[in-house]
Amino acid sequence: MQIKTMAEFAAEGRSPEVLFWVGCAGSFDDRAKKITKAFCKILNKIGVEFAVLGQEESCTGDPAKRAGNEFVFQMMALTNIEVLNAYEVKKIVTACPHCFNTLKNEYPSLGGHFDVVHHTQFLKTLMEEGRLKIEGGAFKGKKITFHDPCYLGRANDEYEAPRLLLEKLDAELVEMKRCKTNGLCCGAGGAQMFKEPEKGNKDINIERTEEALSFEPKVIATGCPFCNTMMTDGVKHFNKNTEVAVKDIVELLAEAEDL
Repeated sequence: MQIKTMAEFAAEGRSPEVLFWVGCAGSFDDRAKKITKAFCKILNKIGVEFAVLGQEESCTGDPAKRAGNEFVFQMMALTNIEVLNAYEVKKIVTACPHCFNTLKNEYPSLGGHFDVVHHTQFLKTLMEEGRLKIEGGAFKGKKITFHDPCYLGRANDEYEAPRLLLEKLDAELVEMKRCKTNGLCCGAGGAQMFKEPEKGNKDINIERTEEALSFEPKVIATGCPFCNTMMTDGVKHFNKNTEVAVKDIVELLAEAEDL
């Protein structure tokens, strides 16, 4: 798979349609890399010109900010903004709601003004423009439940895009009791992803997975690499990993298209 960097586009004196912000999880986590690849395969197939920053991309600073280290966050953010502004980046798409929220809502006050969209929003737009066509394929009639990522849903009020894409798969979409504005966190937000859970009666991801599994879905769909990790761990806890798959929406779309 050939993916160009912004530096390569700049050397040619051109700009891509969109910059794909991969994020730490999508770059380094073996499971999340599959989400990155699935998204790139879809964009390549339909001919969307996109680029990545490659070695020039750094963490957005979200975990540092959420953990209370504003100084480290601002250092990271200002470095990223300098790079993005140097390339005159206008539009950014990312598969991570944490990156999405930070780039969209935290960067403007530091001088980073970009049109930032989540990958589900971007694909929904491509679908409405007629550039992306989705067929049900392998998921026709299968029961899928969607877990709302906090930073996509309640923080940025986006509930429609992921569901619209899932409905196009001709699957049976079942909603958990706690969904949309009433969604339950997977437990990985606020930099909790990088520490062990504190003492309590039940881990939050176990509680959430239990709720998802009560509907006996074939797939638990996610739109966030952190949620994906937490729900996967939950499914393993209940020894259901051979029966229930945890997949990002773009992975489902890529599979439906046999990419």
